[in-house]
Parts: sequence; C-alpha cells; structure tokens
Amino acid sequence: MSTREVVFLIFDGVKHLDIAGPAEVFTEASRFGADYRLRYVSATGASARTSIGSTFAADSAASEVSRADIVVIPGGDAVPTEPIPPGVLSATRHIVRVSARVASVCTGTFLLAATGALAGKRATTHWAHADLLARIYPTIEVDPDAIFVRDGALFTSAGVTSGIDLALALIESDHGVDLARDVARHLVVYMQRPGGQSQYSAMLAHSRSSQENVRRVVDNVTAHPDAAHGLDELARIAGVSARHLARLFRTELDMTPTEFVEQTRLEHAKGLLLSGESVATTARRTGFHNPETMRRLFVAHTGVPPSQYQQRFATTGRS
Repeated sequence: MSTREVVFLIFDGVKHLDIAGPAEVFTEASRFGADYRLRYVSATGASARTSIGSTFAADSAASEVSRADIVVIPGGDAVPTEPIPPGVLSATRHIVRVSARVASVCTGTFLLAATGALAGKRATTHWAHADLLARIYPTIEVDPDAIFVRDGALFTSAGVTSGIDLALALIESDHGVDLARDVARHLVVYMQRPGGQSQYSAMLAHSRSSQENVRRVVDNVTAHPDAAHGLDELARIAGVSARHLARLFRTELDMTPTEFVEQTRLEHAKGLLLSGESVATTARRTGFHNPETMRRLFVAHTGVPPSQYQQRFATTGRS
C-alpha cells in the first residue's frame, strides 16, 4: 500500500484528544497493513502545551511541509472566542493549501473557516459552538447535529471523540471497509455511531428570558415536567393570552411553548433513564404518560429509542 502522510497542526491550548484520537486510529490502521506516516507541525517548529498541560513536540515548522495526503486541524477551548494568533492562522493556511484532504476536529472548524476554505461549503463543529460558527461565517452551511461532514476534500467533525469517527471514515475511503472495521473492532469503537450530536446534549441550554412572564412559565415547566402543560394553562401562569405567549416564546426562545414543554420533558427523561428508572416509569414521571409517545420523541431528537439511550450512556461498563 502506498505511504500517506498525515500532518497534524499543534499550538498552545490545543485539545489533546483532538490529536491523540485520530493519531491512534491512523497508527492502528498501519498495524493492519496501511501505511500512514504521522507528522506534527507548529507555526514555528516549537513544542506546544496542550489542554491537559502536557508538552507536545513538533517535528518541524508548518512552512516546511511541501505536501500532505491528509491534514488534521484540531481545536482548542479558546479557538471559537479568542483571536487566532497570526502565526497559527498562517500555518493553517499553508498546510491546507498543500494538502490533498483536510480534516478539522471539534472547534478546529473555526481555524479552517478562518482560512476561507469553508466558504460556500457544508460543515459542522461541536454542537455548543455551531450557532456561533454560523453567525461568524454566514456563507458556511452549518449542520449542528452531524458527527462529521464531508464536502469534497474538506472534512469537519463535531466534539473531540468524533475525530475518531472521522479518521475511520478516511481510512475506509483509502483502504476499504474491511480494514476500517478491523481498526474499529480492535479499538472497541463504533464504525458509525448511531444518532447525531443532539444525543449528547445534557440539559436545555436556553439563556434566561428577559420577559418575567416567560420566566415564570419556564420555571414552572422545568420544576414540574409531569404536570398538564396545555397552552391555555401556560398562558394562565404567564398572565397573558395564549396567542401572546406563543409570540413571546418565539421571540425569546425561538420555539413554541409546546416545543419547550417537549424538550424539557425529554431532558428530564434522559436524567431519569441514566439514573436507572424504567422506560415506563420515566414516561409517567415526565408527563409523557404513554411510553410510545416518549419513544417517538427520543428517536426524533436523539436518533435512538429510550432503551438504547439508557444502555449506551448510563454506564461506562466498569464493574
């Protein structure tokens, strides 16, 4: 098999697992017959301090890379919200320009976007930063639920562990499904995990409304998800008409009161399932009453039914 060079960009504050996850996948693939040569570069050739405080050595400066088969652009906690250091941006531009394929991991999508390479393209990033990416770069078609997205030679992925999914996809493209499956089996990871990013969201992330009557409804529904929350009852709690309440929710939370009730019940249900409650008990305690109603909503929002969600996320399998 032909040798393929994989170049990883490193910089101070880089998320360690954004590098280590894909690197382990490519290294494992080489044990099964592929030939991936890994190289780590920084803006100046100096080592970098990662998110866990470790020092990561660079093999060279990014400017010394003349070609690469795959470039991996990792993320970091500060990448979405702080100015990108000019040297890091320049290094990113260079290695993107000389690579056949480019893959960003998590908030590395922001680095890739800053080069202009994603203009007019589909992309994803960590669900918590997807809205920000879409606001800063309105020409990018952001998919906030995808585990990873391919648009031509550009690959973008979600949270840190999705870099593993992305690396497996690249290996399958290079060497076929059998080798990729061998790697996944040996690393004990999914070839393709079910569902999208929405299954990993823990609690509702809505900021508190500026409207006191909306806050009263939000607090009441959150405290009592099992209560009957019809639109008229919610309007009574808010002290406004049902029509006005619907307008307020659309303005303040970008959803209807009914959608808010459903999402709140869903998040409470996730917590109960992870604590060991049965599906039937969870449905009753969260106001769904009918387990089938809860099952349909789970599948629609997480891609998996309640029983599978419980099995997958309730434990790491440690005894």
